[in-house]
Amino acid sequence: MDLEEQDAIRRVAESGARERMLVLLGTPTAGSTLMTALTLSQGDPSYAGPLAGIPLGLPSYHILEDGVREAIPPDVYDREIGPLEFVLDKAGIVTALEKVRTGTPSS
Repeated sequence: MDLEEQDAIRRVAESGARERMLVLLGTPTAGSTLMTALTLSQGDPSYAGPLAGIPLGLPSYHILEDGVREAIPPDVYDREIGPLEFVLDKAGIVTALEKVRTGTPSS
């Protein structure tokens, strides 16, 4: 997520009902998922962007998570998302998000 995207997300979150917002990610790796989810929940961990020190508290989910899959019509998911399950590290991505959601991202 670049600095412009951080600023746009910050503005949206600060202008609306943050408690009703969530983030749906399509990040390609466990590392990028972890960094994005941390940035959107706790603030930019690199302290380099507009979200440095600004915890938005936004919960993050990934398009590959089973709970998200259940909310999408099966034919649409199979056509649009299904092939990604073969090339992305689904288990690693899900584990990264679970760490952020439970507050244990460093372990």
